[in-house]
Amino acid sequence: MDTPLGSPLRRKEDHRFVTGRGRYVEDLRFPGMLHAAFVRSPYAHARVRSVDTGAARATPAVVAVYTARDLPECGKPMPPSAAAPASFRPTPQPVFGDPLVRYVGEVVAAVVAEDPYTAADAAAVVGVDYEPLPAAGTMTRALEPTAPRVFEGWPDNVAGLSTARVGNAAAGFAAAQVVVEATLGLARVHGVPIETRGIVATPEGPDGRLTLWTSSQSPYGLRAVVAGVFGLHEEQVRVVVVDTGGGFGIKGHAYSEDLIVTAAARRLGRPVKWSESRREHFLTASPDRGQQHTARLGLTREGKVTALETRFAREHGAYLSSGEIVTRNTINHLPGPYRIPSLDVTASNVVTHAVFGAAYRGSGRPEANFVLERLLDRGARALGLDPAELRRRNMIRADEMPYRTGLVYRDGTPIAYDPADYVASFDRLLADFDYKGWRSRQAETRSGRRPVGVGLAAYVQGTGVGPFESADVRIDASGSVHVFIGVSSQGQSHETTMAQIAAAELGVDPERVFVLAADTTLLPYGNGTGGSRVAANAGPAVARTAREVAGKARAVAAEMLECAAADVVLAAGRAYVAGVPQRGVALGDLARAAVRSKTLLREARPGLQACGYFAPETVTFAFGAQACAVEVDVETGRVRILRYLAVHDCGRPINSAVVDGQLHGGLAGGIGTALTEEVLYDADGQLLTGSLMDYAIPLAADLPTFETRTLAFPSTRNDLGIKGVGESAIIAPPATIANAVEDALASHGVDVLEVPITPSRLWEQLVQPKARRADT
Repeated sequence: MDTPLGSPLRRKEDHRFVTGRGRYVEDLRFPGMLHAAFVRSPYAHARVRSVDTGAARATPAVVAVYTARDLPECGKPMPPSAAAPASFRPTPQPVFGDPLVRYVGEVVAAVVAEDPYTAADAAAVVGVDYEPLPAAGTMTRALEPTAPRVFEGWPDNVAGLSTARVGNAAAGFAAAQVVVEATLGLARVHGVPIETRGIVATPEGPDGRLTLWTSSQSPYGLRAVVAGVFGLHEEQVRVVVVDTGGGFGIKGHAYSEDLIVTAAARRLGRPVKWSESRREHFLTASPDRGQQHTARLGLTREGKVTALETRFAREHGAYLSSGEIVTRNTINHLPGPYRIPSLDVTASNVVTHAVFGAAYRGSGRPEANFVLERLLDRGARALGLDPAELRRRNMIRADEMPYRTGLVYRDGTPIAYDPADYVASFDRLLADFDYKGWRSRQAETRSGRRPVGVGLAAYVQGTGVGPFESADVRIDASGSVHVFIGVSSQGQSHETTMAQIAAAELGVDPERVFVLAADTTLLPYGNGTGGSRVAANAGPAVARTAREVAGKARAVAAEMLECAAADVVLAAGRAYVAGVPQRGVALGDLARAAVRSKTLLREARPGLQACGYFAPETVTFAFGAQACAVEVDVETGRVRILRYLAVHDCGRPINSAVVDGQLHGGLAGGIGTALTEEVLYDADGQLLTGSLMDYAIPLAADLPTFETRTLAFPSTRNDLGIKGVGESAIIAPPATIANAVEDALASHGVDVLEVPITPSRLWEQLVQPKARRADT
């Protein structure tokens, strides 16, 4: 039976996963396959004097040992996933950290052996003579005037400044009757996918291509990097993304291990495989967040925002691998869903002796939301207003759409929000959450050991960034539909949602639609998975292409049924004459006839097949709001979430169950950022949170039962009215929970200025006033 868009169709992917039939990088085996292991720097900053590979080469079953001098083809810097502005100081990232290493875990040498255990043992006996150098292991240290420089010759550790100005902030603050300010911070965090990184490089596949089997979020990007580094035509390189156990942005760009494994396979003429250990993942997979803001907000006595200003620093680690994209994301999302007439932002892009950062789910947006929403709560307290009321007074109204913030998105287009009703959506949040009821309950607990606090936050998110995505749709002689897309999945349900879109256009059951993705031989061009862009880009590409195939099917059916093409109906896997369903033909028969159809041959378009693209003019903006109630134990500092509700405008949903799943995953990640997760280095750049014993992802017991409400204000930026959802729910939890915790502890004088909000940090603030009182 046909399934309309929006229906909660059960995920097509799940059967093979729950029956153990998924195929991951670790499952791949090829004849003659070798295994790689890496020698990594134990220092955050050091000069490599020499590398002794003799003992490793003498180890039985070791096939090769490579240093920078052994692989001159890897001598050029790594191409960044996004270039920094020309005004920035360059941060060239070498494939091998030789002669200088800039973070703990940077690759110095590689060992290739017949099995992974031998490779690891041999890597351990490679002797490297290091000259340790002073390190700036944290952003605080890197910003000190006397800090060691990450790049020699720089006057400081700032690669460049990112700025934005809207209106006249000085005049806005002069007109304000109340100004609130705060110094706010968000720790570095990891994505921590269940499956770590991995790659198998086969030097020559059956089709003669160098083939990389990987879990990349950007197969076409990886293809371009590999082809460029090794001087190959892109068509000589094939990238195949197999089943992937999570990505979250970490797998969205190329790493030095990808190039070294590929170089080794080409040198040895045998497949070479590498699977990242969890320890290596924490050391070398790119983290995100890591921002420190000094911000202030101006308000009139009536609660109208007059100006927002922030000076902030973002930690990039040793290299700007993604340019200023995350920094720009923060800047462009600072106004949120509110009228901010004046904005003044300056951001320092800071390098440190730590692993390079890139994008993690949300990439820059949670930081912006944390700053604005924390200031709004403080402004409400200063004005004696309810936090919900202050937000309503400044929230953009439906009649102001499309609202322009005055900022320019990173695609070069002035920002304009999609039509939606933010106020009505926010009011639904308050009503469904029982905001007034929680305020009453809060009053009853104020003087007890476990006071209750209520927190709110609202956000907008630029989703569906281009430049384009592609799709190829074909109907075969069995009547099955095959959809080829260029984007890879790490759990986003592409096989289900793209099948639903194609099925809706072709009038078939989604179970007859088979989606094949992320193999660079299937489609000539593609981009990648990230930025909540797949549904809003690949979705319309599939719809348009399937619509073209449907038109061809109607043309062929018209020939066979001797009627006008306009009178042909496609439904239930058949084509029939409108009003005469018994007079029809199966799609499989149409597909066979289409190869020789006179109508299609006259147009030089034989077969029920088409390839098409969708290129959005710019991003589409989604809205969301979240509310939570927390309980804080004032004797231990422990925070317990009592209720959490999120509303999100995803435009037109493809599959409501998938939307809810994406929201739940984002909320879990956001709660981890708010309460438990933090990448910690000491001042010398040594990682202190190098395992899941030290890096605290939230456990099931830490998470509440999620409640979600989806809103549907269709986007005008694409055919299907889709707005992104994958990253949205992770944006607001840090601010929502911080607001709730500070609200609970208002009478205790606790300031929540950074996340994660750990029990120890709260406890210190709670006990210090008591200690001072005892001393007096």
